[in-house]
Amino acid sequence: MTGTLYITGDAAADYLLNTDGNALLLGMLLDQQVPMEWAFAGPSTLRERLGHLDPGKVAAMPEDDFVSICCEKPAIHRFPGSMGKRIHQVCAVVADRYDGNAANLWTGVDSGKELFRRLNDLPGYGDEKSKIFVAILGKTQGITPNGWRAAAGKFGDDVPRSVADSSDKASLDIVRGWKQAQRVARKDKQDRPLTG
Repeated sequence: MTGTLYITGDAAADYLLNTDGNALLLGMLLDQQVPMEWAFAGPSTLRERLGHLDPGKVAAMPEDDFVSICCEKPAIHRFPGSMGKRIHQVCAVVADRYDGNAANLWTGVDSGKELFRRLNDLPGYGDEKSKIFVAILGKTQGITPNGWRAAAGKFGDDVPRSVADSSDKASLDIVRGWKQAQRVARKDKQDRPLTG
């Protein structure tokens, strides 16, 4: 099954995200402190440079060698060094616990709570990122274990608040507009007041 996530503006990069669990997991990992499009295009860039997105092969590389690939121009992230290390760490976990296939994180999982727990155990996947990823799986990939909406928290609702709600250009524009309105209202993606 091919998912419906629309995010990068590049049909081939979006297709990769919608057909390769490793790409989708790494795209979400990169989604911080950069535009969503840049973050989710990162896996496609890495595949071009490496010739694969095999977590076992990435984990087997010396970390410094992998980070150098992430830092090549154009860099995969605003902070390619630290994010390259994070990708390397996530790939090691996926290789070790999930037979080198990120889709094994969610294949056959019987509850949203367990799915959230597995994601939240990954390096770089805090509570909010894990909730958004549960919502991405439920809303765009057809992965809907019992209780997935509750596990996704606010991201499981029908408000267009995250990348999980983007399935075409129009819906992506709506998500962007909603985020802008939240900034003006000084609220975060979960409707909480911004601090500082």
